[in-house]
Amino acid sequence: MLQQRPRIVNLSDTEPNRRRGGDLRAMLTPATVGSTSGFMGLAIIQPGDRIGEHYHPYSEEFVYVVQGLLEVDLDGETHTLLPDQGLLIPVDVRHRFRNVGDVEARMVFHLGPLAPHPSLGHVDTEDTGATEPHSCDGDHGRALEREGALE
Repeated sequence: MLQQRPRIVNLSDTEPNRRRGGDLRAMLTPATVGSTSGFMGLAIIQPGDRIGEHYHPYSEEFVYVVQGLLEVDLDGETHTLLPDQGLLIPVDVRHRFRNVGDVEARMVFHLGPLAPHPSLGHVDTEDTGATEPHSCDGDHGRALEREGALE
């Protein structure tokens, strides 16, 4: 069995994913660091931008707001998120984030456990203008699998 080793990943070494709105950076993933229980990243959301509604059928999502003013819709109910607040999003809860402030918002996210296959981890439920609603499959699913952004 291979032993995991500590690994530092710089934000600048990650590729932006703007497919669902915002700038999502999958940083600590099975592909980048060999994680086995989940993955972590940073969402960078400009004023007026959003991350489209989606849900995770296998994973809880843990969110921590570093800066900015966000609104999150959880199964259609809107909540405000401020810096230094955390949020647990249970499995199967539809959610979307909007930057309603006038400065860039930064939000750390962690999902776990991992879905049994990358294409099963994330289901889009709205069109963000960048993509059609879909389950994470096809070429995009293979790209996320290579990147380790399983959800």
